[in-house]
Amino acid sequence: MKFERKHAILLLAVAAWNVFSFGNFAKNLYHAYDTGEDRPTGYWVAHTVLIVVNFIIAGLLGSLGWKALRASKDA
Repeated sequence: MKFERKHAILLLAVAAWNVFSFGNFAKNLYHAYDTGEDRPTGYWVAHTVLIVVNFIIAGLLGSLGWKALRASKDA
């Protein structure tokens, strides 16, 4: 499959959305932890892992989108 400009923009948009939404989630999770919300340790660990994995996914999608965007300009 050949990536076109529209694919690159979609990948970059999804990556940006992941960063925005999970950045907000991370901020809210930290605020809940900082205010002493009583949750089991597994809750904090599971949500932290979820945030980290989604930031990694955003990085991979952003990288792929950026490469596809550059390739579409060269073509």
